Amino acid sequence: MPVNKQFHIGLIGLGVMGRNLALNMEEKGFPVAVWNRHSEAIDQFVAEYPGKQFGGDADLGRFVTMLERPRRVLLMIKAGDPVDQVIEQLLPLLEPGDIVMDGGNSWFEDTQRRERYLRDKGLHFVGVGISGGEEGARHGPSMMPGGSTDSYAEVSAVFEAITAQTEAGACVTHVGPDGAGHFVKMVHNGIEYADMQLLSEVYDLMRRGVGLSESEMAELFDQWNQGPMESFLVELTAQVMKVKDSETNSPLVSLVMDKAGQKGTGRWTVQAALEQGVAVPGIAAAVDARLLSSMKVQRVAASSILQGPASNKVTDVQTLLADLHGAIYASRITAYAQGMALIRSASDRYQWSVDLSETARIWKGGCIIRARLLDPIRQAFCCDPEPVNLMIDAEMSTQLQALQGAWRRVIGFSLTAGIPVPVMSACLSYFDSYRTGRLPQNLIQAQRDAFGAHTYERVDHPEWGFVHSDW
Repeated sequence: MPVNKQFHIGLIGLGVMGRNLALNMEEKGFPVAVWNRHSEAIDQFVAEYPGKQFGGDADLGRFVTMLERPRRVLLMIKAGDPVDQVIEQLLPLLEPGDIVMDGGNSWFEDTQRRERYLRDKGLHFVGVGISGGEEGARHGPSMMPGGSTDSYAEVSAVFEAITAQTEAGACVTHVGPDGAGHFVKMVHNGIEYADMQLLSEVYDLMRRGVGLSESEMAELFDQWNQGPMESFLVELTAQVMKVKDSETNSPLVSLVMDKAGQKGTGRWTVQAALEQGVAVPGIAAAVDARLLSSMKVQRVAASSILQGPASNKVTDVQTLLADLHGAIYASRITAYAQGMALIRSASDRYQWSVDLSETARIWKGGCIIRARLLDPIRQAFCCDPEPVNLMIDAEMSTQLQALQGAWRRVIGFSLTAGIPVPVMSACLSYFDSYRTGRLPQNLIQAQRDAFGAHTYERVDHPEWGFVHSDW
């Protein structure tokens, strides 16, 4: 490939996600130059697709000269130090106005730092949250870019072409400045943690509490996916339940070790929420559940020592199965409410002006948490004024009021049966705490004043401000 060939965009990192994005972009009419740390991967990739608008060069300098001005370079490499290292390699080769984009799951504060650093050198930096996995990258992800308005104008044509398309448009928007895109993607993943854990809790209740087989559960999840519960994760769960192991003919899911991994974005969401002072108990419970699952050896040992209830089977199966649908839907609403509240808090703090209605819109396709529920969520945040919390939107509050009976019955059964439902319980507690006009934390503040003279405010004399008493 001659080095003077001009390519619309450059992609660094030919892992599965990088390769699939390159194929997606070329297919949509954008010539792509590629570069990889292991140079043999460049030649192999270009040779694998003869006749396609791909090029590449093992020399990073020559790779950069292959790009149209302003140069657009998308990094699809491991988050952390590798991003900084590649940026330093690129800096001497780029010119003012060029754009570097990070498509990995980077910590949003790193993205803010990098954006400032490159801006001072006359360059643009865009942190791009990308959801949808390998299939999404190839056929249409959801993309959450954060950066300057000018930089987005230069890359929007590519992003709008390659992202998932729904009746509401391309699943991409300019989320906001600097780290806004990576923050929103992080929260997306936090909601994803909660949703996945909710589905596993329902699976456990069906399995241990009701005694359903995987095929029966698959049928029920398929039914749920035809109504308001419709989502990628419900559809995927039904599919997983149907797969048989070729060796044993047992349901394959039953042979999977009960230790869930994580790459850190759920933990980051909880960390950011603590920093922002925003309650996300459902998401935090999902992270804790994965941590507890990793303690397999300890749990097996404890199971012979710590005994639960004598019986954990339900007597009224049909009522419980009907209630499960309502309980998970209500929990989902509150999990989204927690995530949206966190995005709003960060947006206010960093002056990002994130549009929550647009956030819901771009999550409707391509991403892991795409769901029919996003339609009413989008409508909720189209209101003027927007609800301060999703749960008090007219439609959402009506739904929660109608579903809370089922929600409480399911959790009541799980408690008496000794079957853990940490996210479902945390989401109900979030709902109950938020709707309570007077919580018991007055006692905590009295205790704090009694042992540490931390002062308190009186409900009957707010004009006194903070006071201290001799307890």
